[in-house]
Amino acid sequence: MKLGTLKDGTRDGKLVVVSRDLTKAVAAQDIAPTLQRALDDWKSAEPALRALAERLEKGSAPTAFAFDPTKMMAPLPRAYQWIDGSVFKNHGELMKKAFDTENKVSFPEDRPMMYQGASDEFIGPTDDFVTVEEAWGIDFEAEVGVITGEVAMQTPPDKAGAAIRLVMLMNDWSLRNLIMEELSRMFGFMQSKPASACSPLAVTPDELGPAWKDWMVHLPLRVQFNGSPFGRANAGVGAAFNFSHLISHATRTRNLVAGSIIGSGTVSNADRETGSSCIAERRAMERIEHGAPRTPFMKFGDRVRIEALDAAGRSVFGAIDQKCSALARRV
Repeated sequence: MKLGTLKDGTRDGKLVVVSRDLTKAVAAQDIAPTLQRALDDWKSAEPALRALAERLEKGSAPTAFAFDPTKMMAPLPRAYQWIDGSVFKNHGELMKKAFDTENKVSFPEDRPMMYQGASDEFIGPTDDFVTVEEAWGIDFEAEVGVITGEVAMQTPPDKAGAAIRLVMLMNDWSLRNLIMEELSRMFGFMQSKPASACSPLAVTPDELGPAWKDWMVHLPLRVQFNGSPFGRANAGVGAAFNFSHLISHATRTRNLVAGSIIGSGTVSNADRETGSSCIAERRAMERIEHGAPRTPFMKFGDRVRIEALDAAGRSVFGAIDQKCSALARRV
């Protein structure tokens, strides 16, 4: 089942069900007006949404309309909680080798690294990413996110994955040249991590078929930068922890409410042929190999596209396709 949120002029949009081939959609307001409402009442909403999805596939949903990704918001335009991890070993090792020459940063192997991000706004899949200064080091990060139901404090790793309701792609925008200053203050990310973007659709794990294994998405994330291939790292390869581990770790001292979003962190493979899922990783490799980075961060007008295709070449979540734009200066 594929779910999305249609722009309707409100802050939380309108919940829609989308066909597997991404050609048709139907509003689900008779079941739940918004995705958050459906997550809050998942036990009764899920079977009704699945029945609507079946009618849509059979052509028996009379109010169906053509699906247009440019009219979609993020599946959850705002969420109660957004927690991002960093589970891919290769990404952490590259960053440490390139930048942490004094060995000040450690990557513990017994528990995931996570930070709590801003969840009051998520950017739509084709909406511009707007920021102020190119000098801040604008970078994209392709990753996978899951949306949970309620999860109790101290849920163990072998149980936490059962709380995953939906899976989607994310672009965790970063302002790299602000990160080190914030980390030096030992109080976490704030200005260096603006609003993230999400794919048009969030899908139930069963929609992924065999690509959903061990609580991870085993598909390449295809990243294009200004129309050229940039990366195709597999989101199921090279992770030290899976989503069940991440969710469990997040509940160490707190409950998670329905509608919490958990991210995998930048997808990264040790195989250099797969490319990178962010500019910073490519710059790290250039620093290691050539002594200095050669790839610049993003400029205003640059575009990034992030998508995952199934074994038959069909888009699973729809694409994140965004332009980087400058904030209009106040006079």
